[in-house]
Amino acid sequence: MTRASTNRRIVLLAAAFVTILGIALARAFWLQVVNGNAYAAMAVRQHRETVVVPAARGTIFDRNGEPLAIGERTTTVYANPRQVDQPKRLTLAAAEALDLQPAAVYPSLIDRSRGFVYVARKVDPLKAAELEKLGFAGLGFYPEELRTYPQGPVASQVLGYAGLDNKGLEGLERSLEKVIAGKPGSQTVVKDPFGRALDVVSTQPETPGRNVRLTIDHQVQANAEAVLSETVRQYGARAASAIVMDPHTGAVLAMATAPGFNANRFPTTRADRRRNRAVTDTYEPGSTFKLVTVSAALQEGIVRPSSAFSLAPTLRVADRVIGESHTRGTERMSVREIVERSSNIGTITIAQRLGEGRLANWIERFGFGKPTGIDFPGESSGFALPLEQWSGSTIGTVPIGHGIAVTPIQMARAYAAIANGGVLVQPHLVDRLDGKPYEQKRGARIVSREVSTQMLSMLRGVVIEGTGTEAAIPGYTVAGKTGTAAKIDPDGRYSHTRYVASFVGLVPATKPRLVIMVMVDEPTGSIYGGTVAAPAFKQIARFNLQHLEVPPDAPRSAASED
Repeated sequence: MTRASTNRRIVLLAAAFVTILGIALARAFWLQVVNGNAYAAMAVRQHRETVVVPAARGTIFDRNGEPLAIGERTTTVYANPRQVDQPKRLTLAAAEALDLQPAAVYPSLIDRSRGFVYVARKVDPLKAAELEKLGFAGLGFYPEELRTYPQGPVASQVLGYAGLDNKGLEGLERSLEKVIAGKPGSQTVVKDPFGRALDVVSTQPETPGRNVRLTIDHQVQANAEAVLSETVRQYGARAASAIVMDPHTGAVLAMATAPGFNANRFPTTRADRRRNRAVTDTYEPGSTFKLVTVSAALQEGIVRPSSAFSLAPTLRVADRVIGESHTRGTERMSVREIVERSSNIGTITIAQRLGEGRLANWIERFGFGKPTGIDFPGESSGFALPLEQWSGSTIGTVPIGHGIAVTPIQMARAYAAIANGGVLVQPHLVDRLDGKPYEQKRGARIVSREVSTQMLSMLRGVVIEGTGTEAAIPGYTVAGKTGTAAKIDPDGRYSHTRYVASFVGLVPATKPRLVIMVMVDEPTGSIYGGTVAAPAFKQIARFNLQHLEVPPDAPRSAASED
């Protein structure tokens, strides 16, 4: 090989080296200068991870500060499959530490098309900490709250449920969502090339939700639920509802439904058990609705308690012949006796004197046919036939509580107006937000104090010697009204086997502290409000009078003994 040939090769190698070096420098310039920002951002993204940190949900308390819905501290475990380098080992470790099925974990850990997957939501923090100690790449942890209900079945239909993402799905958890949900925060974590967390570089703190205090008394609620459960069992009923309300403020101390369920097992509970029937369900009230008819006639000056009528055993109204619940002959009854004995013929006679137009107006004034406005989602408005749709026989059915659909809360509200001196109050379940009083709408007067006093006196007679004697409580005066109504069968006709029994009572009658409404759906054996619902009322009322330390207002001899 000649010297010239050798020199040529050296020159070619040098040229090649310079060319390669130039290309490398140009590439480096392109990466670092021309497109440097983009790649730098990519590098940061590969080593930083931001996760949303949910806010703590506000606690729901009863009126005495007893927690009804709380948040428990848990840990949520997640992974970035793109950074998981030992998916099989991680699967087995996670399954063992967190009591998971490996088949439910592994597929998500090998799905590298995703940068975030849940391994387990809301697990025991101690178990999660044991897994974290193993230092698997691509695995992350953050605190999360689990909504629980420490009272179990108590007020479950009222409270509702907050789901896995702590969003209110039913009940007060849903209607109060904006108040108790809070605002989520975030957390950014720096990780090493293997996906292991090194440091938390930034945190946007979450804003916790506001605490809520309800009007519900958990002991009053638990008692009402227990009484209803026993009533449903005793009479083989389909369901039952009860409301305990302060007639002066509209505060609901209990809103119970049976059958009930444990709120901590909400997702596996049938929808018909989760329903708050006291607000969502309607029924024909039967004779408890006579309060509206008689109160209206008293206020209009059509009758007085002493006004008397000669009443035949039946009455034809248009195409209908209406009778009494019990056979009788022609009798002369005063308005007081009509109420005490729950006479259909007498009530219709009063309604005919009042007239269709005025009766329809009074039904509206008592709040029927529209929601009460209670702070609970899904309230039914019930149904009151518009006056222009009344037929010739409507004046013979609506005054006695047929052909009209009401909710238990509407009926409790109507009786509260008689108990408090004539004011239609706003029923409510929320008392305070973060310790501050929750503003409520003011009530509106619908009847005079004189009329409410007259009506209250007649309702006392129902319990003393009328259809409601089973509601009597030794040592206390009680006022109330029984109701029994046939349900509508699928063929559109009134059933001969399915009924609703109800009783609405006021205690103590001399100065009412409570309105208690009981409704029993489809009892078997006995079907009457006076024999099915009145005894349940008595048990609930007796507990409340003792619990609230209401002093007796009548000699024990004035009431029937147990």
